[in-house]
Amino acid sequence: MLDYGKYKYQQAKRERDARKHQRGGMIHEVRMRPRIGKADMDRKVSLVERLLGEGDKVKLAVMFRGREMSHPEIGREVLQRALEGLNEAAVVEKPPSMEGRFLTVILTPGVKKAAPKAKTEGDAPAEGAGVPAGSPAGGTSGAVAEQTTDGEG
Repeated sequence: MLDYGKYKYQQAKRERDARKHQRGGMIHEVRMRPRIGKADMDRKVSLVERLLGEGDKVKLAVMFRGREMSHPEIGREVLQRALEGLNEAAVVEKPPSMEGRFLTVILTPGVKKAAPKAKTEGDAPAEGAGVPAGSPAGGTSGAVAEQTTDGEG
């Protein structure tokens, strides 16, 4: 017999423990203005790179005030400059869009490219790489294959 109450308690406990080790839903917002200077832009870009390197999502926002709202193209240029600095570290999850007086874009960490394999031809080992002299380089002989599958010596 199985105690259903005990089973449900243990299942809930496992779910709680699994949630402790998860890290998700963390979105950091980095704000800029349309007339941001080059040094300030570089600092914001490096901050975004650091946050993306930690695995978090970043919401990059350009904040408009007053008559700046009538020139959203300036904010788009600012975002474009920032994205050019982040082209390898980030992937655009949500393209630039106006949300009230903010022009925002959501970035996720870029995928790391897998290192190419050293061997380009099948699984055959290179000449002299662990292959005994006199045996075929393409693999094992039939007699050796039979011995390893039998388990007898």
